[in-house]
Amino acid sequence: MNKSVYSLVLSDEVVEAVDHAAYRAGMSRSAFINSVLAEAVSYVTPEKRMNDIFSAVEQLMDDSVFRIMPRPSDNALSIRSALQYRYKPVIRYSIELYRGFENSLGKLKVSFRTQSESLRSDFAEFLHLWISLEKKYIITHFPDGISYVFDGDKFTRTFCLPHDKHKLSDSEIAQALSEYVKMFDELMKLYFANLGDRAKADALVCRRYEEYLNDGMTII
Repeated sequence: MNKSVYSLVLSDEVVEAVDHAAYRAGMSRSAFINSVLAEAVSYVTPEKRMNDIFSAVEQLMDDSVFRIMPRPSDNALSIRSALQYRYKPVIRYSIELYRGFENSLGKLKVSFRTQSESLRSDFAEFLHLWISLEKKYIITHFPDGISYVFDGDKFTRTFCLPHDKHKLSDSEIAQALSEYVKMFDELMKLYFANLGDRAKADALVCRRYEEYLNDGMTII
């Protein structure tokens, strides 16, 4: 959505009230006015859409497993989860959405804050398994492919709309995002809980992944 500069004549008292309301909402004056006017004319801005999706995701996440963090920006949601691995490192999930939804919705970032080379190595092994499962079971739904990046500390995966799911509602998108993070988190923890037997860990993750797909979840 393009933005331009417009000249408006407003009373000082109105502007003062707007500034107070914008401050309470954590928004700039321009962003707040844009939001209010959009709501008044029933126009859904990208910011409103992202906020609605993130609010729904927050409601869908299990607070006994996940901790929702203050949003770092309008287009990002930060979630934490603890991993049972020696010193119990914190897993950080960041869901970032694009302003316009076409083939790609946004991306997921998964990271640890660690100096442990063994943790990085084990995480890399899990990612190798995870990507191989996605390429085996779901890649045919994404003609443009899925982008994966791992730099040793952070894993990034794009969220894409399957070619037959381009008309997902915002609630369906929120459901798909939350289910993907839950699935990734559960299977990673399952893998790490069985590190003593890699063959068993691989088999358990593969079976659980298939169960998620058979339950009919929407993969994005």
